[in-house]
Amino acid sequence: MTDPDAVWRRPAQGGDAGNMEVVVPPAAPSPHYDGPPRATPPPRGWRVPVVVNAAPPRRMPAQDAGTAEAVERSAKTFSVGLGIVAGSVMLILLLFVVIRAVA
Repeated sequence: MTDPDAVWRRPAQGGDAGNMEVVVPPAAPSPHYDGPPRATPPPRGWRVPVVVNAAPPRRMPAQDAGTAEAVERSAKTFSVGLGIVAGSVMLILLLFVVIRAVA
């Protein structure tokens, strides 16, 4: 029987590496899958135990569409106004920088 590590050893001094015998292990048999294990069905009439019955959902409060529209309109006005103020401040600062660089 040949040593399985012989392939990895250095050849003897002055020996030729091409003379070494290559050992190929036998191919392993391919695995066979039998499928999932069989499950035993639950007894007839079995159900999941119920611990607590949930209460029915409550009614949602009525929505006032007019008030919601007014609040959205005022929020939009505020956002646009804030954007205009921020843009104006940035434009003024840019003008100051340009005037200082030119002068």
